[in-house]
Amino acid sequence: HHLGREAHMSGTYLHLGGQYVVPRASVAGIFDIDNTTSARSTREMLAAAEKNGEVINAAEDLPRSFVLCEEGGRRRVYLSQLSPAALQRR
Repeated sequence: HHLGREAHMSGTYLHLGGQYVVPRASVAGIFDIDNTTSARSTREMLAAAEKNGEVINAAEDLPRSFVLCEEGGRRRVYLSQLSPAALQRR
């Protein structure tokens, strides 16, 4: 989702970096890429999401986290250069 800055300021959206924001209510989880991609199940989920066109790269640099969102029955995985801790503080 590309939304204006006023949406970010409302607190109902999570700013992922760059121009990407998502509704907080759609966030199913925020995950550290380094800590979670060692698990086979996580790698398989990310590979399936990539194959299905569900991965959106919001990272301007190397991604440090991914944010799993579900909205209207659709899954999206956003890659972010921000750490999970930084995203959770936003």
